[in-house]
Amino acid sequence: MSLTPSNMKPLGTPMPEFRLPDATGEIVSSEKFSGKPLLVMFICNHCPYVKHVAAALSEFAEQYLPAGLGIVAINSNDYATHPDDSPEKMREEIAARGYRFPYLVDESQEVARAFGAACTPDFFLFDREGRLAYRGQFDSSRPGNEEPVDGSDLRAASDAVLRGEQPQLEQVPSVGCNIKWK
Repeated sequence: MSLTPSNMKPLGTPMPEFRLPDATGEIVSSEKFSGKPLLVMFICNHCPYVKHVAAALSEFAEQYLPAGLGIVAINSNDYATHPDDSPEKMREEIAARGYRFPYLVDESQEVARAFGAACTPDFFLFDREGRLAYRGQFDSSRPGNEEPVDGSDLRAASDAVLRGEQPQLEQVPSVGCNIKWK
């Protein structure tokens, strides 16, 4: 298991635009979320770090979607070399996990590069103006470290953004598997 940290782009960076198909082929655009806070998560199906938090991501969405937070997940892994991350397997993952947010396919990997995504999971939280407010870990839990998977870091940041406030400036990078680049 390789361990890759987030790139930690500068806070205030504008959100890159995206227009990607979801796992069923329906196009989802960043324009859909204009004027509302948006969490963009780079995840995949096979990564043990994502598997470790996957159920909690679903629970997080159940709480924060009704509160007004937009949420999308993007899979940028090369599924030719990692078939467990194919759109077909993504549809299975959506059903198994109960994801209520769009799970998008970044086949060209251009969106991951535009965001500066490095690992799975990698979290980018943008405020209502589309500026980066948080880029850090879900929480301090990792596979095997016995810390609770509660999303405490991302929850605190999301709560602040939903109140129109800046999250705490000290943010701990997410870590996980590297994105499987072509």
